[in-house]
Amino acid sequence: MKKKWSNSGLKAWLYLLPAILFLGVFMVYPLADVFVYSVEEGYHSASQTYFGVGGYNYSYVLHDPYFLQAVKNTFLLVIITVPLSTAIALLISVGLYSVRPLRNLLQTVYFLPYVTNTLAVGLVFMILFQKTPYSDGFANLVISWFGGESVDFISGPYWAKMFVLCFYTIWVVMPFKILILTSALASVDQSYYNAARVDGTSGFRIFRRITLPMISPMIFYLVITGFIGAFKAYSDAVALFGTDLNAAEMNTIVGYVYDMLYGDSGGYPSYASAAAIILFAIVLTITCINLLVGKRNAWK
Repeated sequence: MKKKWSNSGLKAWLYLLPAILFLGVFMVYPLADVFVYSVEEGYHSASQTYFGVGGYNYSYVLHDPYFLQAVKNTFLLVIITVPLSTAIALLISVGLYSVRPLRNLLQTVYFLPYVTNTLAVGLVFMILFQKTPYSDGFANLVISWFGGESVDFISGPYWAKMFVLCFYTIWVVMPFKILILTSALASVDQSYYNAARVDGTSGFRIFRRITLPMISPMIFYLVITGFIGAFKAYSDAVALFGTDLNAAEMNTIVGYVYDMLYGDSGGYPSYASAAAIILFAIVLTITCINLLVGKRNAWK
């Protein structure tokens, strides 16, 4: 019996070996290498030399105004877009689930933006919101209909640029969330709804007491992946405001890492590595908090 178990255990490890090697080579080793770079002070990429080991790179990054601006932008993006996009996607999914004859067609229509190139969508948004010598853009046209003054959403005040970035981010992530939540709603056992209707339960109470608890695992999954995805935002900002995000005050943490490696201020892999490790720590901490909160709610 023991020999049989050991043979099955060996087979299991053999099956897992390709995945373990892949994760080790492409995830664990790069992460360890980035951490080593982050503590090497005065690292010179051409000569592959450094003059000391310590926390100076982290101190430099944490006191860099560009990094602090990137952290502010990233946190605002996360705090605004994740809850708002999840709530809107839930409302749309409930509406789609109620329209049975056209559900499949509408699901396809809502999913189309997800398969569209991110930069292409960003360029469309830039055209809609950007002021030019010939036009104030469609967004300002709508504002003028209600008697408001035109706003330069692309090169104007900070709040206007952040509004466009959040709007664009919500638009991009919405199709995936709608697809997941619509599938979750379809998996709910109809007997619960039938029993509630027999008892004369109102629609809102059914939604709050039956629908939300039954699809809460999917909502929780979307919140966690939404946090992680928003913290990794970069191409969204580039599509709207160009590559010089520091000048536009719209850089993100990932954008800061890229700039330190390849941008105009590039050639500093140690600073980029320190910023990447800080981002990793932030995402890991928030993910762990979300998991703890989710488990606590599940126990209740």
